[in-house]
Amino acid sequence: MRLHRYAALLLAAIPASLIGQTATLTIDTATPKAKVSPTLYGLMTEEINYSYDGGLYGELLSNRTFHPSWSGVDNWTLIQNGDAHATIAGDKTTGPSSALPHSLKLTVTSADAHASAGFLNGGYWGIPLHPDTTYHGSFYAKADTDLGPITIRLVSNNTGTVEASTTVAALTSDWKQYTYTLKTAALTPSSTNHIEFTVQKPGTAWFSLVSLFPPTYKNTPNGNRIDLMQKLAAMHPAFLRLPGGNYLEGDTIDQRFQWKNTIGPLVDRPTHMSPWNYRSTDGMGLLEFLEWCQDLHMQPVLAVYAGYSLKQQHVNPGPDLEPYVQDALDEIQYVTGSTSTKWGAERAKDGHPAPFPLTYVEIGNEDEFDHSHTYDGRYTQFYKAIKQQYPQLQLIATAPVTSVRPDVIDDHFYRSAQQFFEDVHHYDTTDRSGPKTFVGEWATREGGPTTNLGAALGDAAWMTGMERNSDQVIMASYAPLFVNVNPGGMQWSGDLIGYDALSSYGSPSYYAQEMFSTNLGDEILNAKLDTTNPRIFESATLDSHNHHLYLKLVNASTTPQTVKITLDGAAHVHATAKVTTLTGKTTEETNSITDPTRIVPQTSNITNAAKTFTHTVPRYAIQILDLTVE
Repeated sequence: MRLHRYAALLLAAIPASLIGQTATLTIDTATPKAKVSPTLYGLMTEEINYSYDGGLYGELLSNRTFHPSWSGVDNWTLIQNGDAHATIAGDKTTGPSSALPHSLKLTVTSADAHASAGFLNGGYWGIPLHPDTTYHGSFYAKADTDLGPITIRLVSNNTGTVEASTTVAALTSDWKQYTYTLKTAALTPSSTNHIEFTVQKPGTAWFSLVSLFPPTYKNTPNGNRIDLMQKLAAMHPAFLRLPGGNYLEGDTIDQRFQWKNTIGPLVDRPTHMSPWNYRSTDGMGLLEFLEWCQDLHMQPVLAVYAGYSLKQQHVNPGPDLEPYVQDALDEIQYVTGSTSTKWGAERAKDGHPAPFPLTYVEIGNEDEFDHSHTYDGRYTQFYKAIKQQYPQLQLIATAPVTSVRPDVIDDHFYRSAQQFFEDVHHYDTTDRSGPKTFVGEWATREGGPTTNLGAALGDAAWMTGMERNSDQVIMASYAPLFVNVNPGGMQWSGDLIGYDALSSYGSPSYYAQEMFSTNLGDEILNAKLDTTNPRIFESATLDSHNHHLYLKLVNASTTPQTVKITLDGAAHVHATAKVTTLTGKTTEETNSITDPTRIVPQTSNITNAAKTFTHTVPRYAIQILDLTVE
């Protein structure tokens, strides 16, 4: 995730007299120029902006494995009720597994039924509670003496009201997992809550992997947050690029996404530091990514670590790289192998006997930034090994290579709206005999924490160019996908979907993405736009099965734009057509956590559609005309 190195020149000032003049748009409906890629619009995500932990991944407790820092054990606070006396501290000498060899040590020197002691967690900027809702939790623990039952409570920060409570039997002297359930009654939804774990007797106990989950999407254990999954489902994405860009590489080789450490029981996942300076629980592991694809009917685009990390550590091609190549082959087998294979059997052991479909494998991420210039050799080594075992797979390169020809090249663009306006014809003249293109990361970086209307206009203009060339641009995914809008939650501004613990919203760019991906035909139509307005853009695709022509019009100028539309080759055009419009008053207007639907698509109808008709696009507007042609 880095700014693209290329920048377009800004347009010269546009005379006001030239904007608003009638444009002409001629569309050939009879002779499509190419097929639309069926995988054009998808998702790219990585652990940034608390996208998984504190975001999509359902876990409500922060630092559930008690990793200590210089200031103690982050996000856990000592409780000493009444005249109880206790301490908490990180203990690096004992834990429930070799992956988690440390724990939280609770030492209680004084406590009773009226003065309990323990610890609390405030979640990721609060624990969201809803009325009449069941929450499921678990933890690992042991004790050196009988501390009595563990009391677990969900408590309002502001009133002290206990919103749910339960107890867990007394701990044993061996590490053991305990489960619990908390059920709320009538309450006002709120994120200003915390969870407490307390005991009423003196003694010492150790805790690890303390967890709490709300209801999840499709009720999946260790699953995902419902409202965010629903927003993704509404986009009808065709693929998910996983596990993400910089998150794949890590700052160092040791901090890369090591997929074998992210599968199996949570207690056997050691967690790791992400390149955005916070620790990943790895609860969102490889299998969870694949099940995410399954839930939303997407195909995975699997990125494999290719021997380069962000702080310029790299592995030389040749013998040194062989273990990493083998690791990638093992990963592909985990995804696609039958249960008779080593890693297919491991996937079945993890709860998913059926293999997952896989077409695309990306080798590395943004390897043009590798100062050692070893990517050509590294890519070639991966390419030959993967193609030998999996010749059907399409392999994606992240930087130019010359030793072999990649199937697909990954382009990344982070730009202003103006730069995208200037470059909408970027792929018009691409050599169709070369590798296909995957625009794996792109965004108009205007607005924050999520984008504004001006960014959505830049996004939509760029998407018209990708659609017109979707025989070449076979996949595209906006980035970053998510941002936690709480102070400290954002590392990168200009994101697609914002949320706090309790609620979420889509940015104007989100709605532009949704409009484009859900109104897309299977054939690209030849269209000629004649206009003096340099800020109006178009694309036209035809659904050849139901005869719907999806005409996308983007007017990024300050005045309405009238367009005379001619549909050549159409025998008949239904007069009534649905129009979906996203617009606002200024380019700075936006949505937010407190005003989540300020800019959302509105639908209406026109009744003058014909083989030739005139239509006016409002200022600062993205419109989709759904025309029925025969």
